[in-house]
Amino acid sequence: MVDIRDRQPSRRRLLHLSAGAAVLLPFAGLVRPGMTRAATPACGAGDPTPRQTAGPYFSPGSPQKADFTADASDGEVMQVSGRVLDTDCRPVAGALLDIWHADPTGAYDNRSFRMRGHHFADDAGRYRLTTLRPGLYPGRTRHIHIRVQAPGGPVLTTQLYFADEPGNDRDRIFRPELVMAQAADGGYGFDFVVAK
Repeated sequence: MVDIRDRQPSRRRLLHLSAGAAVLLPFAGLVRPGMTRAATPACGAGDPTPRQTAGPYFSPGSPQKADFTADASDGEVMQVSGRVLDTDCRPVAGALLDIWHADPTGAYDNRSFRMRGHHFADDAGRYRLTTLRPGLYPGRTRHIHIRVQAPGGPVLTTQLYFADEPGNDRDRIFRPELVMAQAADGGYGFDFVVAK
């Protein structure tokens, strides 16, 4: 005969499960249905999102905008959304996101502000960018440049990448932890972890 106590978790097991749930609870809304991978490097460990080079095409003074679709006549419309979190997994309201990338032909605009702009995270740390899928810049895999800064905090400069892009294996600075999650609706998600 099987004793029912053999099927019930011990108090210690319940405490472990509860602790695990508490660690995962802040991430409950981060992955939308249809996402193929986690949307962010883990926060809570004290480490921010990995830094990467700004490259040669950063231009200060970008206009405030979160929609780049009028910047080129052709291209595949895409959305990138997510949150800005601090290293303790708390949303960073008002975080600055300064974004730039190549146009659909793979060219960067250095004379004006096509495919570049900045905007601010809302009170819950959420951001959303509507843009055109970047073209391939010679020698690099497909990517998006971004600078993220909590109010009064240091600037995090990094790049975001696309999953299953053939150039990822050849790109010398590609980092898999900076790959955006892709949703079934075609949108992309990434949550930044920044120092305050």
